Amino acid sequence: MAAYLDVDVVTEAPDWDRFDLDGMAEQACTAALAGLGLEDGAFEIAILACDDARIAVLNADFRDKPQPTNVLSWPSEDIDLPLGEWPDLPVPDPAGPPHELGDIAIAYETCAREAEAQGKPFEDHIRHLLVHATLHLLGFDHINDPDAAIMEGLETRILATLGIPDPYWA
Repeated sequence: MAAYLDVDVVTEAPDWDRFDLDGMAEQACTAALAGLGLEDGAFEIAILACDDARIAVLNADFRDKPQPTNVLSWPSEDIDLPLGEWPDLPVPDPAGPPHELGDIAIAYETCAREAEAQGKPFEDHIRHLLVHATLHLLGFDHINDPDAAIMEGLETRILATLGIPDPYWA
């Protein structure tokens, strides 16, 4: 079975309308799955394209940090990851519905400021953040150095397949 990814983008902030977020999301999230060897199976991700005000509320509600951030993610399943190890990757049922990976929220203003400050094309920065968030949905994290090394290495490798330079090499 060929990989199938259903990316459902809900746009709340009109600034996103100037970009093909649906296309960027499908490309970035599919690359993340393929980069982990998840070419076979059906998956589903929901994305909220919002503004700084909305993501600040979400960040306060879910992380007790009442300020904007670039991207947030909520995996569909609780994942307990031992230090410095890979999570167990999902195995979708070939006869069943798509495997729900979770939800992502991404804030336009913060992403635009970061891209400009880092001298990166906006679209490349968005693809990076969507790869990053997809890895979070799969159980990867960067809370400590061993886990950060794994996640950043995966991001760099996956982004290279999209022609995007290493985001951690300034």
